Amino acid sequence: MKEDKLGNLSMELSVEILNLVKELRNKKETIISNQIGRSATSVCANIAESKYGHSRADFIAKLEIALKEASETGKWLEMLHKSNYINASQYKRLNKICSTIRILLIASIKTAKNNAN
Repeated sequence: MKEDKLGNLSMELSVEILNLVKELRNKKETIISNQIGRSATSVCANIAESKYGHSRADFIAKLEIALKEASETGKWLEMLHKSNYINASQYKRLNKICSTIRILLIASIKTAKNNAN
C-alpha cells in the first residue's frame, strides 16, 4: 500500500497543535488557541475527505480548502511565536510541518488539475 505522506503529516500537525492548544489554555490564552485548533484540524479533515470526493472537482476543492487552512495555521503559528507563546524551536518545527503540507498540497492540486484536462 502506498504511503500517505500528506495524510500522515496532516495528522501529525493536528496532534501537535492539539497538544499546543492544551498548553496555551493553561496559560489562559484562548483567542489564538481556538483559531489554530480549528484551522489545523481542518487541514487533516479536508485531506481525509478528499480521498472520498464525489468527483475530481470535489477532490480538488477539498485540497484547496486544506491549503487555505494550512496557510491560516502558519499565520497563527507566526503570531504565537511573535507574541512569545511559543519559542523559536517550537515555531520552526511546527512551521516546517505546515510548510511541507502546503508544498505537497500545491503539487497535488496542480497534478489533479493537469490530469483533468
